[in-house]
Amino acid sequence: MIKLDVLIIGAGPIGIACALECKKHNWNYRVIEKGALTNSLFNYPLNMTFFSTSEKLEIDDIPFISNNSKPTRNEALEYYRRVTTSNQLNINLYEQIISVEKEDNHFKVKSDKTEYSAKKVIISTGFYDIPNLLNVPGESLPKVMHYYKEAHPFTLQNIAVIGASNSSVDAALEIYRKGGNVTMIIRGEQVGERVKYWVRPDIINRIEEGSIKAYFNSEIKEILTDKVIINTPDGVETIANDYVIALTGYRPNFKFLEKAGVQFSEDEKFIPKYNSETMESNVNGLYLAGVICGGTETHKWFIENSRIHAKMIAKHIEKAL
Repeated sequence: MIKLDVLIIGAGPIGIACALECKKHNWNYRVIEKGALTNSLFNYPLNMTFFSTSEKLEIDDIPFISNNSKPTRNEALEYYRRVTTSNQLNINLYEQIISVEKEDNHFKVKSDKTEYSAKKVIISTGFYDIPNLLNVPGESLPKVMHYYKEAHPFTLQNIAVIGASNSSVDAALEIYRKGGNVTMIIRGEQVGERVKYWVRPDIINRIEEGSIKAYFNSEIKEILTDKVIINTPDGVETIANDYVIALTGYRPNFKFLEKAGVQFSEDEKFIPKYNSETMESNVNGLYLAGVICGGTETHKWFIENSRIHAKMIAKHIEKAL
């Protein structure tokens, strides 16, 4: 049993920010991450560009220098890695937390490697681990993927991109420009309004000129080995298909939070209950940080506006330790 003042679950940018606060206060802390450092950022598309400028991705006033007005995935990985190594933060990678249980005035935390006893726990696990499924026949076929990395494998292939968010639009444009035959299947009547302002005109123009085919107000009905069947306003359409990239969004691990005792709003948003001034959840001593605080509203919190959570939590913990 390893005894800690603070245990942080998740080594994304906000988890790293929380670790920096713990180090400043000389608390005995540990960050536990089930994957690589900044695992979600690592799994982003190779050529992704952030919506935010570099200074808005900085944590603890540590400068983030980018060669561009909008930093890339690789620049962000380098920044957060250097912040971690330069400050010698206590982080365990590739260790999965199994359970968090409150016992009297401390938490008993089990991982797949050991057990911890912590006075306080911070959960900053994000939402990128669990994709929203289409729930249609054929979704389990190997040709269907819910994450996109790069365009090269899809050259000369018939690709269906599901969705109209930033990730869907980026994938569609990149695959098209690498020689893929791209069809977008969009549930709404237009490309998402939250798509990056410098990218949205590009995808609209490609659709209007016919370089990328788009079905609006449409949904996948069935996925077969060599085609997909689509429900459209004009009836059922069948198109040739080699791969389906279903970028329909992601959601936090609600079951994990629920097992830890966290309560949620009684609607479809599943927003976890927490004090907006301290970030403490309904479980005394258990804090939430980062995008996980938005429930299914995954666009509500992001690095830029949740960096402050670390200092808010540290200020509250300081009174108790």
